[in-house]
Amino acid sequence: MAPARDYDVAVIGGGLVGAAIGWGLARLGERVAVLDEGDVAYRASRGNFALVWVQSKGLGLAPYAAWTKRSSDGWAGFAEILRGETGLDVAFQRPGGLHLCLSDAELSARQNYFMRLHNQPDMVPYPYEMLDHRATAALIPEIGPEVAGASYCPLDGHCNSLRLLRALHFGLQRHGATYLANHMVDTIMPQAGGGFALQTAGGTVHAAKVVLAAGNGNPRLAPMVGLDAPIRPQRGQIVATERVAPFLHHPITTIRQTDEGSILMGDSVEEAGFDDTVGLGVVSTIAERAVRMLPLLARVNVVRTWAALRVMTRDGFPIYDQSADHPGAFVATCHSGVTLAANHALVLPEMLKAGDLAPVLAPFSAKRFDVPAAA
Repeated sequence: MAPARDYDVAVIGGGLVGAAIGWGLARLGERVAVLDEGDVAYRASRGNFALVWVQSKGLGLAPYAAWTKRSSDGWAGFAEILRGETGLDVAFQRPGGLHLCLSDAELSARQNYFMRLHNQPDMVPYPYEMLDHRATAALIPEIGPEVAGASYCPLDGHCNSLRLLRALHFGLQRHGATYLANHMVDTIMPQAGGGFALQTAGGTVHAAKVVLAAGNGNPRLAPMVGLDAPIRPQRGQIVATERVAPFLHHPITTIRQTDEGSILMGDSVEEAGFDDTVGLGVVSTIAERAVRMLPLLARVNVVRTWAALRVMTRDGFPIYDQSADHPGAFVATCHSGVTLAANHALVLPEMLKAGDLAPVLAPFSAKRFDVPAAA
């Protein structure tokens, strides 16, 4: 077995959440190891839709809207830092995004949703508009006649998420972090004198702190350090087309044109456990609805489909927690690894280095699920 290695922080998980946190910690001068399962991992980072989205976030937990807006506001600076360090353009754009509605009933339900969202106590204010068909067509002339209208928020955008993951890993290397592939963590053992010993497939790793950013692997790891991560996988499927000339200059919740020209379509929400296979019935439904929104897509060739597993908590909101039993152990898990990447890279690492999560993250503790059962 390889000899033990010592670090200030071991980040478990090399996807977007773990890579962003590790990059941020390494920029602060921490000796960081990112422990990754490898290509066998159920990695949401390589299958996501790559939206940086604000407009619909926070119903039921208003602080999530503020946390999301903070990350969206920080994204432009974050992207520029990455470009300066790595030479990689992650293609971040913030032109404002739309959620299209295919009937008056859908549009009315969407408007009611926003009223409930923004009427919550302590809700952070941000701009949005409800648009009718004509106003929507002014932004996206190609919409079909069935589009009754849309919700629009100028804070919404998107990026190239695969390039983002690549840039973060380049940045990890540049700042002296150690990336350990094929190091699935079997056991985390808190040490009597502080710190942690992590038994992995590639040997033992010692670290003063440990951050659980393993996505759907967190429920298994969290109890080892006195934490709880009640999450489940949730399947989403995506349809990708051939490259076409740029025409869709505003991302839609379920349709966007990438910086390389292809169109991505996807809006499925499926409780399928750890099954990440593609289903033709779901894919055809995604394509049919997309064509109703943008009829010109009927003439575009599909070149690829895939499915990936979201990291979903019981209420859909992130979990950020620190262990009371084993100081120095933290968990960070969410299904919005792209949207929240700026926070995970620039805000959260400051707290982790200090060894204490700021009060702003208190609403995201898993303790929110500790409610008594009904008699």
